[in-house]
Amino acid sequence: MSAFLGELIGTMILVTLGCGVVGGVVLNKSKSQDSGWIVITMGFGFAVAIAVYAVGGISGAHLNPAVTVGFALIGAFPWENVPTYIVAQLLGAIIGAVIVYLNYLPHWEKTSDKEQKLGIFSPTPAIRRPLSNLVSEMIGTFVLVLGILAIGANEFTEGLNPLIVGFLVLSIGLSLGGATGFAINPARDLGPRIAHFLLPIPGKGSSDWRYAWVPIVGPLLGGVFGALFYQQVFSGVNSAAFWIVGSICVVAILSSYFVNSKSNSQAA
Repeated sequence: MSAFLGELIGTMILVTLGCGVVGGVVLNKSKSQDSGWIVITMGFGFAVAIAVYAVGGISGAHLNPAVTVGFALIGAFPWENVPTYIVAQLLGAIIGAVIVYLNYLPHWEKTSDKEQKLGIFSPTPAIRRPLSNLVSEMIGTFVLVLGILAIGANEFTEGLNPLIVGFLVLSIGLSLGGATGFAINPARDLGPRIAHFLLPIPGKGSSDWRYAWVPIVGPLLGGVFGALFYQQVFSGVNSAAFWIVGSICVVAILSSYFVNSKSNSQAA
């Protein structure tokens, strides 16, 4: 199997099981309806672990453009393979979302909440403030990529690494995911959002393209900085990119803070 097909199938598994658990929790008449956030975060954590087990030996199981670009920027992955991986991840995410749609086919018409339907495919923020949402996605993906690199530097019993990465995703979801639904993966958000736009889902409403840039830009910034931070702090390799991307992240955080403060003042 090629690395392209490995990334496609791995991302398909991730989205099928990850978006699938959200569908089970929010769709009416589902046997797992209203089972809560812990079920969603555990579902995503195990989805990542199973996907990595499936294709880790084939493609390295990036399954996420933020991981691919971050690894390439620190020299851990060849730049010429980046476009191929990202295309495979996006296609796999679309296919996974279509599978989720088919799995819950009778349930869409039984559910009237349009935002919940979109949330099965692409996370929606708890409080819509794009810059703050951007920072949340940056932080979550920073922890993800930094954690993946740190886990890879440790020696575990053979075959245990994918499960530990799954626990990492579970931890991010539980601790940081409540703000935006923790996309932490541009392909995981954009692919299903495209599927939501194209599929004949009864009463689906808007695909919310105005927000779509947040779970793309946020994870890419956070993931790249997570990789550069690991290289700079853990490996002791100094690079200009660390300071450049770090400065961009600081500007985003400060902008978020001031916009949020202004919004709070106006509301008062």
